[in-house]
Amino acid sequence: MSYKKAGVDIDAANLAVEKIKGLVNKTFRDEVLTDIGGFGGLFALNVEKYKEPVLVSGTDGVGTKLKIAFLMDSHQTVGIDLVAMCVNDIAVLGAEPLFFLDYLAVGKLKPEKVSHIVEGIANGCRQAGCALIGGETAEMPGFYAPGEYDLAGFAVGVVDKGKIINGSSISVGDKIIGVASSGVHSNGYSLVRKVLIEGKESRLQDFNPSLGCTLGEELLKPTIIYTGLVLELLKKHTINGMIHVTGGGFYENIPRVLPPGTGAEIRSQWSIPPIFSLIREEGDISYREMFRTFNMGIGFILVVPSGDEQDILQVISRCGHKGWTLGEVVSGEGVEIFNYK
Repeated sequence: MSYKKAGVDIDAANLAVEKIKGLVNKTFRDEVLTDIGGFGGLFALNVEKYKEPVLVSGTDGVGTKLKIAFLMDSHQTVGIDLVAMCVNDIAVLGAEPLFFLDYLAVGKLKPEKVSHIVEGIANGCRQAGCALIGGETAEMPGFYAPGEYDLAGFAVGVVDKGKIINGSSISVGDKIIGVASSGVHSNGYSLVRKVLIEGKESRLQDFNPSLGCTLGEELLKPTIIYTGLVLELLKKHTINGMIHVTGGGFYENIPRVLPPGTGAEIRSQWSIPPIFSLIREEGDISYREMFRTFNMGIGFILVVPSGDEQDILQVISRCGHKGWTLGEVVSGEGVEIFNYK
């Protein structure tokens, strides 16, 4: 008997590490002091850049979107989702992401597949400007179904204490700006699979004219990473609050940053991606449930002083994103969405 006969192949793990070293090294910043393969990652924070540096952390996974990756046997983009879900969460506080760690658990370790997954993680880290300084790949025979795996990530960023954005400066009359998503991002996939895929998995390979691609390709579009946009905006503009639109959609996420006694009215219309119409129509889902579950084409929200929205929309456009003024902050509580019933 050996560890390999029990289902854990150390040689395959070593090969996987060799395959990903080059990908990981390309994410390193000047502050990284260690190479991949050690017991821990070292990052030397340049404290001279900050008056009162505060570390900001976030952790998340990709959720059941991974099921689509399994069915499509496509693994190069879920790593971007993993990074996005973590760094977008810390970006809402005004933090610059510094470094990232990942955890990949598999039933049987296949170095080539691991390399594809980490390729996505490294891609996401480069987009976010953070270093991939460590991680863990666990081979767990008998724990996962053949061909399946799970992903989790952890990001650390930094922000000056006096520049933390927590929504406390939001006031009635502030404008609410939405920044476009790439589609479903990484939330709501349990409902997506129930409505569109369960029992009809083969349709993932079918080209859908309204989507301009196959259903599987649409559902695997990676989550947009908004950190570069946020850091660019904060150079010259006042942002009173930010929201990463994840699970809970508009109704659950927007109130998380609003001060007591304030609510949000969403009155403008924007270009909702066709995938959401497909989900709503095939599932006979109400607009309220859609806005409570999905991002509906808005992946990130900014709350800004009235009068500043046009300048901020110009920056959003220059950074390669689409943006719309959605509505404003009002007295009261909760979120009310007009025009979509």
